[in-house]
Order: sequence, then structure tokens, then C-alpha cells
Amino acid sequence: MEELEVNHVDDIQDKLKTMVGERVRVRANMGRTRVVERMGTIKTVHPAVFIVEVDERRGRKSRQSYQYVDVLTGTVELFDPESGEHIFVPLGNQLEEH
Repeated sequence: MEELEVNHVDDIQDKLKTMVGERVRVRANMGRTRVVERMGTIKTVHPAVFIVEVDERRGRKSRQSYQYVDVLTGTVELFDPESGEHIFVPLGNQLEEH
């Protein structure tokens, strides 16, 4: 899975539409130094949010919704579960790489 440089919400939405049903690792910055990491499957893609069904303890599942703008800004990061690489390069990181 190659990294995709993004600078527009539509780019993120289009890429996630092709990834429905695929496993991802999600790292979400919840503020106040609280970061949550989970494994899950992209379930649906909506105009403003996308839904990830995440694995909970004891085999239970829950659904989390995330906004595309949070992926764009790096507040929510998506990773390939096998390689560990970013699926999207957050906007702030693009400036550092060029």
C-alpha cells in the first residue's frame, strides 16, 4: 500500500472508498496527551465521516466514526496493519519532506 500525499478532503474520501472492507490501524489523538490506537476494518464512507469497525476486548466490536479533515490534519492517522506505513501523509508532514 503506497502512501498518498493529501491536501484535500476529497482525495482522502476517494481513497477510503476503494478501501472499504480492508483492515487498518487507527491512531487518534483525543487531546490532553491521550492517544488511542486500534485495529479495525473500514466499513462505510459517508460525505462527512467514515466508519471503522474496531476490535475491542474479548472479541467484541464497536464502530468509530472519524472525519476526513482529522486525517488531513494528522489528528487521526491510518496505517497499513502489515507494513506499519502511513496510508496518508498528514498535511503538516508534507512540508517537512520536501
